Amino acid sequence: MPLELINPESLPSPPTYTHVVIAAGSRLVFVAGQEPEDDRGQLVGPGDLAAQARQVFTNLGHALGAAGARPDQVAKITIYVVDHRPEYLPVIEAARAELFGEHLPADTLVGVAALALPEFLVEVDAMAVIDG
Repeated sequence: MPLELINPESLPSPPTYTHVVIAAGSRLVFVAGQEPEDDRGQLVGPGDLAAQARQVFTNLGHALGAAGARPDQVAKITIYVVDHRPEYLPVIEAARAELFGEHLPADTLVGVAALALPEFLVEVDAMAVIDG
C-alpha cells in the first residue's frame, strides 16, 4: 500500500516533510508518543537533544515494527519539543532521517513547556496505514 505524497504547487515545497499524504489501506496504526528511554525505561541523553531525538525515533521504529508497520507506511507524525528554538530543527531532522530516510510523512512540530517527565526534551507520535 503506497502512500501518495503531494506538495501542491501553490505551497512552498518543504525539504523535510510533505504537505498532503493520501493513504489507502485496511488498517490504521496509531503509535503513542515515544519518549527518550531505553528498553529498561532509563533516560537516554540527559540534557542532550540529539541523543534524545535519536532514541525517540529508534523507539518509534520499534513500535512500528511491533505493529507490522514500516517507516515508509507512516502518513503523519507529531514532534513535541520542549522550549523549541529554530536551531533545534536540524538536530531533530537528522534523527528523523535515520528512521525515515527519503520518506517524508506529513508532520507537525509543536513547542511545549514540558513533557511527561522534566528530563524529556522531545517526544514523537505517529499514524501509519498498512494493508490487512
